[in-house]
Amino acid sequence: MKRESNKPGGLIIVDKPSGFTSHDVVAKMRGMARTRRVGHAGTLDPMATGVLVLGLERATKLLGHLALTEKEYVGTIRLGQTTITDDAEGDITASKAAHGIAREDIDAGVAQLSGAIMQVPSKVSAIKIDGKRSYSRVRDGEDVEIPARPVTISSFVVHSAHEAEAADGTPVTDLLVSVECSSGTYIRALARDLGAGLGAGGHLTALRRTRVGPYKLDRARTLEQLQSALDDPEGGGLPVMPVGEAAEAAFTRWDVTEPQARLLLNGARIAMPHFEGNGPVAAFGPDGRFLALVENQGGKAKSLAVFAV
Repeated sequence: MKRESNKPGGLIIVDKPSGFTSHDVVAKMRGMARTRRVGHAGTLDPMATGVLVLGLERATKLLGHLALTEKEYVGTIRLGQTTITDDAEGDITASKAAHGIAREDIDAGVAQLSGAIMQVPSKVSAIKIDGKRSYSRVRDGEDVEIPARPVTISSFVVHSAHEAEAADGTPVTDLLVSVECSSGTYIRALARDLGAGLGAGGHLTALRRTRVGPYKLDRARTLEQLQSALDDPEGGGLPVMPVGEAAEAAFTRWDVTEPQARLLLNGARIAMPHFEGNGPVAAFGPDGRFLALVENQGGKAKSLAVFAV
């Protein structure tokens, strides 16, 4: 059986450039870090920029849990045109003059798309339908129907509205917005649905992710900055956030005793106190070492992933 690498690894917060897929960034990082063990916590569309959380080595075990955290975006929604992809990457499917839309109507439309809602993802999303990606079915000419699913929009704010003219001459209105939402939310679907509700159509023309859970843009570095850090003999190498620091930032911390630590690392389910929230808890030993992610099952700690070696 292949042994797991003892390299501790950690997180790298990348400021993803436009035009790159999340997989492109992972491939770049594999070359920089000289390891195949690189993954990401939630994709970003090629058009989008901003926070992409990468895990190296053992930190890849954190990623599935980090992907479930709340995310924050800023973007631009264009009212007056719809596209096949619900964003600027796709062909325009309909145009309608969208000057003179009352701000109160825009705000009312935003309110309808705030809170706990049911959202239909874009037809060209990566969601699987009967084992096949939705975007692949669309490319093959299928008429795809994706069921709505629950998402939570904690905040949806329109900061400005600007009337403009699209390249084809259509009078459009561009909205600068910010969104805080649960994992699985499609911002381009919000743009589509806001435009549909206003009777003008809409799509997303720009998107920047500014936060994934506790990780914000101020910790993010561009690929060029990361490469420069590697090339600088006095730069200290890649700015990797240690696994323990990453876990403490994202999850509730539980400090256990040495006997509890030994039991946890041996797979025993020990008594666990109640913590606020339903997410994983990060268990730390008395020496400050990050031991494991655990969850409370009937008052007992069940290990989700062990990190101490």
